[in-house]
Amino acid sequence: MQLSRLLIATLREDPADAEIPSHRLLARAGYIVKTAAGIYTYSPLMWRTLKKVAQIVRDELDRESAQELMMPILQPRELWESSGRWERYVADGIMYTLKDRKGTDLCLGPTHEEVITAFADATITSYKQLPVNLYQIQDKFRDEIRPRFGLMRGREFIMMDAYSFDADAAGLDESYAAMSRAYHRIFERCGLEFGAVQADAGAIGGSGSEEFMVFADAGEDAILRCSASGYAANVERADSIAPAAPSGGDPRPIEKHETPDIRTVEQLEGFFSMPAAAMAKTVLYEVKYAESEAVVAVMMRGDLAINEVKLANRLDCLALELASDDKIRQATGAEVGFAGPVGLPEEVRLLADETLRGATNLLTGCNETGYHCLNVNFGRDCREPEFHDVRLARAGESAPGGAGELEEVRGIEVGHIFKLGTKYSSAMDATFSSQQGKPEPFVMGCYGIGVSRTAQAAVEQNHDEAGIIWPPAIAPFEVVVAVLDPKKDEQTALGQQIYDRLRESGIDACLDDRKLRPGPKFKDLELLGFPFQVTVGRGAADGVVEFCERRNREKQEMSVDEAIAKCREALTAPAVS
Repeated sequence: MQLSRLLIATLREDPADAEIPSHRLLARAGYIVKTAAGIYTYSPLMWRTLKKVAQIVRDELDRESAQELMMPILQPRELWESSGRWERYVADGIMYTLKDRKGTDLCLGPTHEEVITAFADATITSYKQLPVNLYQIQDKFRDEIRPRFGLMRGREFIMMDAYSFDADAAGLDESYAAMSRAYHRIFERCGLEFGAVQADAGAIGGSGSEEFMVFADAGEDAILRCSASGYAANVERADSIAPAAPSGGDPRPIEKHETPDIRTVEQLEGFFSMPAAAMAKTVLYEVKYAESEAVVAVMMRGDLAINEVKLANRLDCLALELASDDKIRQATGAEVGFAGPVGLPEEVRLLADETLRGATNLLTGCNETGYHCLNVNFGRDCREPEFHDVRLARAGESAPGGAGELEEVRGIEVGHIFKLGTKYSSAMDATFSSQQGKPEPFVMGCYGIGVSRTAQAAVEQNHDEAGIIWPPAIAPFEVVVAVLDPKKDEQTALGQQIYDRLRESGIDACLDDRKLRPGPKFKDLELLGFPFQVTVGRGAADGVVEFCERRNREKQEMSVDEAIAKCREALTAPAVS
């Protein structure tokens, strides 16, 4: 490919809405062009990279006997209602819905569990056909509240989604392990530094769940990991050993104290001269279910925080949010800051974190403005709450098992694998005939890779002040042959010769024959980020060229044969991230 014939449109300035390096560089280099918020056109160069990522995905999934198919983007409401997810996704506000000319409700697929389950039910009749793993690479649509970071959080994006069907849980374990192996190979081949971490299943549902994270400072996800034990989890899913609270001792008589304008844990610490760990704050939430709404009170130790993802999972609700001031007053009869378990109306469901189980003589609110109660004991001064783990784990706490301390790092989610079990097949009555001749629901797994996110994550992890540094396996071109002065015949001829020889060697090369001055040309190429560069300049008559690796920007003069050998050697070496 001659770059003079390729549409390349680099920019001098960063786009105003680019917040992170990868977004800034992809836009400046002309790889992506914004069409609307969260919607981008991929340039020819970017499309080459995305096709390479997709091909790596195909290679490794096919290696594990997965089969590619294509499903419809447009999906009917009744299919989603058969799984019970229509209301959840509508409540979350992330699904595009529409009506056709007959008034039928449809959606643009944010994911395809329902479609693939219906397809399996229609085509897989016997256990003899199992296991089956089906995948597609397709556009997905999600109505993000705040599209940002370029391809990281867009409203339209390219995704691989795969679904495994097995006869039993043991088969699912094998399918899950096979996909985990494939994922590791995919991200290794893409040249990324990544890790698999425990994760929350979210709206997809199911049991076992792992996210594949590319480590980067600009990552939207917080990850807690322990180097001593190898434990790693998304903060939404992470567990830890909470710091010990002071012993409350034997139950003492309850005391009601006037606390005018004392509402926060910090204020209470000073007012009562006691640590936050000896208190229990009560937080009220408005919770939405499929057919009802409720106010729920959640108690947490004063020095700890509530994990709202864990809480939503425990409540099995469609959505939750902090209760408004009006709702708090209606539920407790008191102003904000004085809620507690003492005197809480029976119709308000009461939960408490496991760290409060067995706690005695707590300081709590008592649902009366201007008052708190000291020496509150569950079962005596208030009803016994439901105890659940709804605590947010934090860096510095001990990892599960106590082997080491948790540290927080940032990550970009590029892949996710789930054990769905029979969640969808049972709900949708999708069955196969077992060995005993009885209908049994499929045991399913679900697997996703953000193809476009992976490409941008590679840039977030591989760039410098001059521009992008593409990992060779997913670069638009592996080598660029840059002709310094295309008007000089000896340079043009030698450049063409080197380009042809590289292509004959199986190297994905391009020829930069654009009529640009050397300074702007080199600056452009550094921004575009091709991994290796062979420059044909003043030494062309003597067969001398300059070889440069984009990662270290070191330049060496050498013969044409040496430069070609150098390219071959570099491109057969293990990926460096």
